[in-house]
Amino acid sequence: MRLLLLSNSTNHGAGYLDHAQRAVTDFFGAARRLAFIPFALKDRDAYTAKAKARFTTLGFELEGVTADDAGRQALLEAEGVFVGGGNTFRLLRTMQWSGLVEALRQRAKDGMPYMGASAGTNLACPTIRTTNDMPIVEPDGFEALGLVPFQINPHYLDADPASRHMGETREERLREFLEENERAVVGLREGAWLRVEDHTCRLEGGSARLFRRGSAAAELAQGASLDGLLARS
Repeated sequence: MRLLLLSNSTNHGAGYLDHAQRAVTDFFGAARRLAFIPFALKDRDAYTAKAKARFTTLGFELEGVTADDAGRQALLEAEGVFVGGGNTFRLLRTMQWSGLVEALRQRAKDGMPYMGASAGTNLACPTIRTTNDMPIVEPDGFEALGLVPFQINPHYLDADPASRHMGETREERLREFLEENERAVVGLREGAWLRVEDHTCRLEGGSARLFRRGSAAAELAQGASLDGLLARS
């Protein structure tokens, strides 16, 4: 499989996908015809237009996927796919209800380049249980594509020691997840992404933290290899 899993699509002070532009063009390579899945946002037409305009500047043709048979055909004909960010629960439910989950999973497993950002990155995990999003809709279960055997928490935020906020930190929430689940979690900070090429997984663009049950969180620097996680659940 070939995966490019971004924490976010826009860095503060920069434009849409500016921070990952080189990674995106290198990742898709010779693939020119891309499918875009806009289901994480309500206004799919506007979202598709935004993505199309950006990818056009990079030299790609991009077609929005619809939640019907035409959408399935678009996935089958595409040379690569980009799953945009937004609300992960809405994204997964629409994928389920449109019957596109298995079609996308199979195409990705067959080698079609899969790029996700935020919610699109969550969708590549075994489940969406480590999303930060509010469950504004109820999907038919939390099982996602399972393209990687570990969980990802996009937009990972470190605790601010000067904050007076008394709610749970992101680390505390992820440790709660590990109290009930065995799978490791990669907390991707803003600007970072994972690139998976068959049996290799590398952290690029920034840093991250790795959470495992029964272990202290491990700091991951840019360039770190996460190959070992691909063989674990």
